[in-house]
Amino acid sequence: MDFANMDRRQITMASSGFSVMLTLHFTFQLLSQHLFYWKNPKEQKAILFIILMAPLYAVDSFVGLLDIQGSKPIFMLLDSVKDCYEALVVAKFLDLMYSYIKISMSKNIIPDEIKGREIHHLFPITLFQPKTMHLNQQTLGLLKNWTWQFVVVRPVCSILMMMLQVVGFYPSWLSWAFKIVLSISISLAMYSLVVFYHVFAKELEPHKPLSKFICINGIIFFCFWQGLVLDILVAMGIVQSHHFWLDKEHVEVAIRSVLVSFEMIFFSVLQQYAYHVSPYSGDIESKLQQRRKYE
Repeated sequence: MDFANMDRRQITMASSGFSVMLTLHFTFQLLSQHLFYWKNPKEQKAILFIILMAPLYAVDSFVGLLDIQGSKPIFMLLDSVKDCYEALVVAKFLDLMYSYIKISMSKNIIPDEIKGREIHHLFPITLFQPKTMHLNQQTLGLLKNWTWQFVVVRPVCSILMMMLQVVGFYPSWLSWAFKIVLSISISLAMYSLVVFYHVFAKELEPHKPLSKFICINGIIFFCFWQGLVLDILVAMGIVQSHHFWLDKEHVEVAIRSVLVSFEMIFFSVLQQYAYHVSPYSGDIESKLQQRRKYE
């Protein structure tokens, strides 16, 4: 491939496509390892759902670039699928965290040894919650509900946005209304996960919690805010279409797609560490080594 004779559009498409291939490679490498060492189905099912988020984002971003060339319906459908999958991933991630701390998500029964831990809220949560709360069944349920509201709001908004675009009623004010609703929903979900991480830091410590939280917050929440910032920059005229080969309508989609496609390489590599198969392969590896000794 001769990059010297390629224009900006072709270089962008080629580099984005290569990024997708790298993301797929790292993700399916990790996926195959978990399938090979299938030891804890409850936890590993959740992990598979989570790690598949990166390639879905990467493919969606690449199709977003193709959309510039006339495949808007495909991109709209895939983007809606991605949004709904985000909600599923957040639910699976929370389920995984509950599994790690050995607490039933449905009952929220707190063991006596950790009951009463202090939860310190920040502004603006302190506008409707006490600044200091204590961990109990009710406060844990509240954190769970703050996360679960995103699981409901995200797919509902995505489906509504797609339907309104299909029927041709999607003015800019309505688009920004959806973005405001999603911003509030995502912020509350992200905040509740951060609080959850701090409250159960001791119990989560053996499971590499920081890298896992970085993955989920980075892929879903950071990418949303990144897209929102780009929307604002384009609307304010700071990002101009003459910087690219595109018109103003598509320039934000193109920049966001390129950024996300490259960022997913980083997250797919980070997931190799965050969701490594070693916690599930240890016993099997030791048995294989013992078997080799007797052979």
